[in-house]
Amino acid sequence: MKKIGRLHVLTDTVLQSRFSHLELARMTLKGGADTIQFRQKAGATREMIEIVRQLKQLCLDSGVTLIVNDRVDVAIAADADGVHLGQDDFPIPLARKLLGESRIIGGSAATLEEAQKCLAEGADYIGFGPVYPTASKADADPVTGIKLLKQTVETIPLPIIAIGGISVENAPEVMGAGAQGIAVISAVCCQEDPEQATRTLRQALQTKTLRENHA
Repeated sequence: MKKIGRLHVLTDTVLQSRFSHLELARMTLKGGADTIQFRQKAGATREMIEIVRQLKQLCLDSGVTLIVNDRVDVAIAADADGVHLGQDDFPIPLARKLLGESRIIGGSAATLEEAQKCLAEGADYIGFGPVYPTASKADADPVTGIKLLKQTVETIPLPIIAIGGISVENAPEVMGAGAQGIAVISAVCCQEDPEQATRTLRQALQTKTLRENHA
């Protein structure tokens, strides 16, 4: 069974420059992240491959899933667990041919129609959003809101990972809408203590699960 995870942390060195991808991964793994996504939009491919190879070892040691954002070539070269692809990125069907059935492929969606497209093309999970306003992505789609997130969860038979403006304060609302989990950048990477920020988010997700189990 593919390990999609519930707390996806996207490592980023553009929004912040205090920590490297590896440093962020180490801290967030200690804090309880169960999926790490390497996100770097520019730079030398060779350097990216080397970074992801090191991330892969960290994730292996922790039993955590490693996803590469956009770059199918880097994911293959570094033996990552999968890729996450946007609507205008590498086509999901072609990525599946290259990666095989065992690797994870996530697709981004901001509408129900886009989510249905991801499902039809063979994605394993959907990153849906931005649910809330976000400054982490300059070309972010319009805010989807909780109502559309809930509708997508109820319509699409895939794990839905909510993205965009997710925080400790609104995570319970997101999980209450039925999302499998959340994906964050600034809520962890741009905080003073990324490890503690991850731990706090993890606790918020666990609290939601405990409430459901005792309902």
